[in-house]
Amino acid sequence: MSLMTQAYLLDKYGPRLDIAQLADVLDLTPKTLLNQISAGTCSVRTYLDGGKRWADVRDVAERFDALRSQAA
Repeated sequence: MSLMTQAYLLDKYGPRLDIAQLADVLDLTPKTLLNQISAGTCSVRTYLDGGKRWADVRDVAERFDALRSQAA
């Protein structure tokens, strides 16, 4: 994974992203993102902590890097 992508996301969002932040990054509405998570089709791994759903910044950066590789 690109350290630049990870550093950018880490600087902007911190070590983990909540649903609203992840939806913004993925250019989705929070409701659409939650539907994808429920259906098991979300492109980024998420987890529950304290009753709230989160995505690790490393997983988000990894997804962006995979998209870039596919486009090349």
